[in-house]
Amino acid sequence: MSRLARLLTAGALACALTVAGIGPARSAGPAYAALGDSYSSGLGSGGYDPAAGDCRRSDKAYPALWASAHKPSSFAFTACAGATTADVVNRQLGPLTSATGLVSISVGGNDAGFADVMTTCVLQSQKACLDRVAKARGFVDKTLPGRLDSAYKAIRTQARHAHVVVVGYPRLYKVPGNCLLGIGDTARKALDAAADDLDGVIAKRAADHGFTFADVRTVFTGHELCSGSPWLHSVTLPTAASYHPTAAGQRGGYLAAFGAVA
Repeated sequence: MSRLARLLTAGALACALTVAGIGPARSAGPAYAALGDSYSSGLGSGGYDPAAGDCRRSDKAYPALWASAHKPSSFAFTACAGATTADVVNRQLGPLTSATGLVSISVGGNDAGFADVMTTCVLQSQKACLDRVAKARGFVDKTLPGRLDSAYKAIRTQARHAHVVVVGYPRLYKVPGNCLLGIGDTARKALDAAADDLDGVIAKRAADHGFTFADVRTVFTGHELCSGSPWLHSVTLPTAASYHPTAAGQRGGYLAAFGAVA
């Protein structure tokens, strides 16, 4: 058989197999692992997986939304509400291998005492709030970088070839805004400044490890608390969901920021 005839025969066979539906499948996206805390698990967005228990993993969280749209070859969703950097290292890295192609993570807020900061600011005096925020900012500046380094090194050790996207946190408040009740603008400004400190440290540590930082503050602008269209819960029931993204915040904020760099 001539070379031309062989090529034509092979081409015809490939076309026949494709028409029959048994040809080479379209390659799936890279294996994806979603790590981190409640901002990645989807606390506040509803639709929680009962099997995940208190981790509050939601099918409305940005990792699940991204996986649904992009069909990775595998999807490991280990993010858990309340997780710290130590929790990520000790409990969430099991699915990571050298074949993992994409990792997302949000972590650091719980290390800095996010829940206690908000409880103090809502229930105690403005002075107590500002003092607690200052303490958290001191931790973010002095202690958090080392904890992030440990978590990021552990991720890179197990997922040597992965594209790692570190997602940040939004500012909570529009200041001045249209909120007539709750904490005052002085405390709101302090909390927003603390969010900027946290994002700045996270972005710097991510860059130093060769990771990509997804800054959600831009997409959340105009959707903070006290804006006309908030993508965050204020004090709500269950209280654990307070100050977390709504389903709209996960889709319009986190998914947009992550998807732009994933």
